[in-house]
Parts: sequence; structure tokens; C-alpha cells
Amino acid sequence: MQKKQAVSSKRSKYIFVTGGVTSSLGKGIISASLAKLLQARGYSVTIQKLDPYINIDPGTLNPYEHGECYVTEDGAETDLDLGHYERFLDIPTSQANNITTGRIYQSVIDKERRGEYLGKTVQIIPHITDEIKRCIQLLGNAHDYDVVITEIGGTVGDIESLPYVESVRQLMWEYEDDCINIHLTLVPYLAAAGELKTKPTQHSVKMLLENGVQPDILVCRTEHELSPILRNKIAKFCNVSLDAVIQSIDADTIYDVPFMMLEEKLDLVVLRKLGLKSKKKPNLNKWSDFLTKLKHPKKRVRIGLVGKYVELKDAYKSIAEAFIHAGTTLECAVDIEWIHSEGLNNKNVKAKLTGLDGVLVAPGFGSRGIDGKIEAIKFVRENNIPFFGICLGMQIATIEFARNVLGLKDAHSTEMKAYTKHPVICLMEEQKSIVNKGGTMRLGAYPCTLKKGSKAQKAYGKINIEERHRHRFEFNNDYMEKFEKAGFKCVGTNPKSGLVEIIELENHPYFVAAQFHPEYKSTVMTPHPLFISFVKACVTTKA
Repeated sequence: MQKKQAVSSKRSKYIFVTGGVTSSLGKGIISASLAKLLQARGYSVTIQKLDPYINIDPGTLNPYEHGECYVTEDGAETDLDLGHYERFLDIPTSQANNITTGRIYQSVIDKERRGEYLGKTVQIIPHITDEIKRCIQLLGNAHDYDVVITEIGGTVGDIESLPYVESVRQLMWEYEDDCINIHLTLVPYLAAAGELKTKPTQHSVKMLLENGVQPDILVCRTEHELSPILRNKIAKFCNVSLDAVIQSIDADTIYDVPFMMLEEKLDLVVLRKLGLKSKKKPNLNKWSDFLTKLKHPKKRVRIGLVGKYVELKDAYKSIAEAFIHAGTTLECAVDIEWIHSEGLNNKNVKAKLTGLDGVLVAPGFGSRGIDGKIEAIKFVRENNIPFFGICLGMQIATIEFARNVLGLKDAHSTEMKAYTKHPVICLMEEQKSIVNKGGTMRLGAYPCTLKKGSKAQKAYGKINIEERHRHRFEFNNDYMEKFEKAGFKCVGTNPKSGLVEIIELENHPYFVAAQFHPEYKSTVMTPHPLFISFVKACVTTKA
């Protein structure tokens, strides 16, 4: 193991966020909230997620397995927590912000095949842990961030997480003045006993200590207030200072958490332990204004989200958050009605969708639930209900219009019906030779030129935009003239390829669909213009 480094040899500070007792405690939200506070105090901050699964990325995972797959500007398919990072910090992430065990092992094996280890036996320690450490430090070294927060997925004690915890141990030894560990744990309330129990936290910390990592700060998730007696007990048994026992009580909304952590002085404790001083007093006035509008809306709309994964809300996490951002901008609460597309048909669609102020047809892959989405779009088109389609939602709008307006009864996407007579949606030319499915879609940010005077152009307030994509199939331009003549307008196209990016329907209050994913770019401080215009249309139509 290399010799300990002097404090001055490294500019970036590192915060490692681990979790214990159970998953889903909110490491991502705590990480994003802390980053927001440090950013408000004048520091440049980024957050990365280390995922212990062996998949290279979540791109090939079913949403039921891992929730939404979040896409970055540079085309990386990543964990949904990166969406939280961007929504809180208003700064784009990249491929370097999400590392998986699959990527670590692939890199090490590739190096071994190239002979870079000079005939050495390749082992977990040092080769795997060295690669993990290299990836952790990549952001700090390459981008000169003041602070890099690294969230480790899973819980302490998981076999999959052991190499990551060992890497953290090594880094905290090598750079002892520049690294700290925040351990997120659970303090459960037992109704039968009528009290909070600290033993799960003590055992979680003990397990972390067995792996050689002493936590510097404990963030305790709890349903009830931690008394001074309990805080003192946790501090004493877990070897942390009393002010480093941070309460994280259940919140009304995730956007409350930065203020809750500010009240608990988490940011100040972190700065003290890293040997840093606050560069300025945090100004969270805009965040506070956002929360006030979020909690005190002046109006409400009900919007149906039609999708095939609605049992798992995390599959559409960015869409749900984008509605919060847009609605708050308009001082309007958006109540989402989660509608499973498999349960929709021509007999019940009227009963399911009547009374909604708008309908969004969500992205997805495969043929399951397609017929229900077609019925939903037909109903909103014919009944002048505001509609917004995203990715597959745009493609289904194209199929529905081709069948029921253009009279092309066999119209379909070649994704669902390879030999359809009218392939109004077809596989992109560059995708036809691709065999491996992982990371090979049209991914990341691409330019789009909008037609002046279109609803989309008015929403953006400009002609040239860039949006993130994740798809293999596209609108078939051979049918463009036929669609345009019937009032189905292609108002946004890629300036180089001519790929149709946005469509709108004439003589309809609001019928807009996009091939890209606008939800990925919506943040608290910068709500997405298409979501704002859609919610505004829902409000106007309802009035």
C-alpha cells in the first residue's frame, strides 16, 4: 500500500456515503442535499454513484429490476440517482459519475489481456480495488472539483459491496485529511415497545468497523425525533462526535431535505472534518420560494400517465419530478393518475380517461401494453384533451394517426411487427448492423431545429435546442408528406440526419410528442419548457 499523502498534494476532498441495515434509506437524496448545501457555501461539488451489480450499466435492465435508466448528456445509461444529483445541483453529470462492478471488472480484464499487469496474478486486491480508486478519483483529478461525494450502492455487509468498502478504507488511509465517511443508517420505531431502537445502527457501524472503516458522521433515518439521550447513546457506542449524529426524519417531499440537513448543520460538520471553511453564507432563497409554491399551489390539475411499468413509480421517476418542477413554476399542483396501458381497451378507455385534464403517454420498449396506448391516444385526440408523448409515446401517436386518420390500417412499428405493410416507425439505418444491445442505442444529447411558430418553439423561446435521446426506432420520413397534409406536423428535426424529433397536431388544444426525453433535463431551478407548456395547456383547457 502506498505511503500516506500530504494534505497539500491533493486539491479535491472526498466524501464517501455508505448505508447500513436496509436499502432505500435515501443515500442519494442525502448526498444530493449535502452537495446542494456545499454548493451554496461556495464550493464546486459533484456526486458519483458506485453500483455493485455486475451489469456494465442499467441499460439492459428491466425497469422492474432497477427503476428508471437515466441518460446523461454524453450518452451514458446510468442509475436513477444521477437524476437526483442533476435536479438538485442543476449541473450535468457524465459517464464518470456512475461506475458499476461490471465496468470495473471489464476494465481490469481488458488490461490483463493487453499484458499491462506484466504477468502478475490479477486479484481483487490490489487490481480491482486500484481500479475502483482510480474511478473514484477520476472526477476530482480531471475536473478540479473541490469536493467529490461518492455514494456506494447497497448496504454494508453485502458481498458485492466489499471491494468498494475496502477501496474506501484504503483511500481514507492514504488521504486521511482529505476523506471522510458518512454512514446512513436506520433507527426504527417499534410500536409494541413505543420507542426508537438504536441497536440496528450500532450493529451496522460494527460491521463497517470490521471492514476497517470508522464513520465520521452518522445520518440516522427515523420516523420520530431523536432525543438528546438517544443521540448521545449513538455517539458513544459508534465512536463519533455528538454533533456528528445527524437526524434525518421522514419529510413531506425530498426537496425539504436540504433545509433539514441545514438545520442539523450537516454541511458545517462536514466542512470542519474536512478542514474547510465556508466561503460564503448559503443563499437558498430560490429553493425556499420553490418549496413555498410547491406546498401552497393556487390550482390543481389531474394528468394521466399511461405506461406499462406503473406498478413501480421509480420507472418514471424523472417524469414525475419534471411535473413537480413545471407545476410549481405555474403554482399548480399536478396530481398524477397512474394508468396501466395493459388495462386499457376501446370499451373502458372513456371511463378511465374522462375527467383528466391531460394525458402523457410514457416511454418504454416492446409490444406489451401497446394497444392500450393506442386507444388512449385515439381518445385524447378525438376529445381535445391535452396530450404529451415521450419517445415511444411519440411513436405510438404516429401509429394511431396513421391507422385512424390516414386509413393505413396495418400501420405499425417494425419493433412490434417486423413485416408490417406500413412501417411508419422503423429501425434507424445505423442500428441495423448492431448485435450487442448494451450501450448501442442512439444515446445522449443531439441538436434539433424547431419550426418557427410551433408550440414547441414558443415553449422553448428559440429555434435551436439540444435534448437527450434513448432509442433505436424512428419516424419513417417516407410517410412525412402524407402526415403533414393531414395536419400531423413534424415541427422539430435533427439538422444533419433529418430525423423527426417533435410532432404536433393541428386544430387541437395541445397535442405534442417528442422522440427525445425532456424529463432528463428538468431541474428544480430550470424546469423543462415542454413540461411547463403541457401543464399550462392542461390548466387552460380545464378553466
